[in-house]
Amino acid sequence: MAEKEVILTPSGLQKLEEELELLKTVKRKEVAERIKIAIGYGDLSENSEYEDAKNEQAFIEGRIITLEKMLRNARVISEDEVNTDTVSIGSTVKVKDLEFGDILEYTIVGSAESDPSENKISNESPVGQALLGKTKGSIVDVNVPSGDVIKFEIIDIQR
Repeated sequence: MAEKEVILTPSGLQKLEEELELLKTVKRKEVAERIKIAIGYGDLSENSEYEDAKNEQAFIEGRIITLEKMLRNARVISEDEVNTDTVSIGSTVKVKDLEFGDILEYTIVGSAESDPSENKISNESPVGQALLGKTKGSIVDVNVPSGDVIKFEIIDIQR
């Protein structure tokens, strides 16, 4: 089975590389030290510090493998590829909610770097999918998981 391409913006790539570096250089050493200290407490069968440290070690190693795989399959979208005529990955889109009149701004990113708290939404999310390929002035219907349909008007598209 082919590995899935991971689409990233330059800042998303940098964020993943920094996380990988932190895990490999700092977190690995910290957890190894915690395991060493916990082993010093003796009987490992009833040693919760040891269990916790081993679980954290497994999580860290799993995350390192995941990040390395993502970076290996990364395709970075350069700013030049982002056109302001239609919505694409890397676009920042200003939309108006036609029911409530709210103006919202979303940046469309690959699923690996989506962060709704920063208004970075995945190209695979319902809103992201609905906006992709649309132009300024378009009215877009978004089918949300609750079964409702939200209508947006695209006000502006930027890089």
